[in-house]
Amino acid sequence: MDEKVQKIVKKLIDAKLTIATMESCTGGGVANAITSVEGASEILKFSAVTYSNEYKIKMGVSESVINQYSVYSMETAHEMSKNIAIFTTANIGVGITGKLNRIDAANPYGKDNVVYVSIFYNNTYYDITLEVKEDSRSKNKEYVISKIMDKLEEIL
Repeated sequence: MDEKVQKIVKKLIDAKLTIATMESCTGGGVANAITSVEGASEILKFSAVTYSNEYKIKMGVSESVINQYSVYSMETAHEMSKNIAIFTTANIGVGITGKLNRIDAANPYGKDNVVYVSIFYNNTYYDITLEVKEDSRSKNKEYVISKIMDKLEEIL
């Protein structure tokens, strides 16, 4: 995955595009992958890890969307990707929400072991819905981050 991330960062630098992330279940893993590449400071505007509904809402996610569709939904991922792009004036916003091998008593709705990813670029949402199957939370995170990098490479 390192080579792929390096290519993405180079493409973003060459195109003079910026990116920002609002991550939940990946815990900043996408931002971490990007910042592992030299020159990332030219393209990464900001990253927020918003594990709680409270901070998703503070970062611009509509509470009514969370209440209507659940925090674990593509609609919430859309809110996350668009609002992080707006908040940071980044060209690309990435929003990630989902459940990785756990039941969330505070948010009982939404499918277990499903992750919703939205990439907001040029007023368009690029969506990924992933089923995670590994017993290891870290392996599931790696899988999700890899698929996000695949999608970014495709878009760019």
